[in-house]
Amino acid sequence: MRHYGIIGYPLLHSFSAKYFNEKFAKEGIDAEYSLYPTKEESLKLKVESLLDSLDGFNVTLPYKQAVIPFLDRLDETAQAIGAVNVVHQRVGYNTDCLGFMDSIRPILRDYDRKALVLGTGGASKAACYGLKKLGITPTLVSRTPKEGQLGYKDLTQDVMQAHTVIVNCTPLGMLPDVDSCPDIPYEMLSARHLLFDCVYNPEETLFLSKGKAQGATIRNGIEMLIGQAKAAWKIWNNI
Repeated sequence: MRHYGIIGYPLLHSFSAKYFNEKFAKEGIDAEYSLYPTKEESLKLKVESLLDSLDGFNVTLPYKQAVIPFLDRLDETAQAIGAVNVVHQRVGYNTDCLGFMDSIRPILRDYDRKALVLGTGGASKAACYGLKKLGITPTLVSRTPKEGQLGYKDLTQDVMQAHTVIVNCTPLGMLPDVDSCPDIPYEMLSARHLLFDCVYNPEETLFLSKGKAQGATIRNGIEMLIGQAKAAWKIWNNI
């Protein structure tokens, strides 16, 4: 039997085990996929253990950057992004960008040229990489902005009108914290906006709900999840 899993904390939101175990059962694959919720102080020991015991594993919040020092190397895409969500034979890969691009590409409009990317973690790095590949200029938005980034207080009417794509890469709104959302001026949104939430549980976060109320196009992260999972399976099986 082959063994796979996912490391992160917490993992209450994760659909990965359900997705892969259903896949294994349906396709008659002798494998299992398990959850490995790991607190930060135990990260090094847990990653080393998984590297020795699993055939491959996923990495989710908040460790997509923190696992990098424990790996032998990164592939070209993960190196460019600076974040890892798939590990195989001690090599780090990033398939988040593929899942994100495949999910958002069909709903982009001709006038979408600029995007606000909320958050500065591993998911935001993958989203920025994907947006650039799609010809859209991303700007990071952070609670503690660095040079070249915006703070939430900087989201003026002009900024909101110029950036028609808004991508939430924070965990705000994710189960069980469903009553939270990024602090953007939702009243400035319109039908010209597209809101993409990397969160997929719940199906419609407060971020998306507020955007929909303003007429914006919305999409959650479930297609991104499935896309990155399919790409991970190809990596694990050298397809």
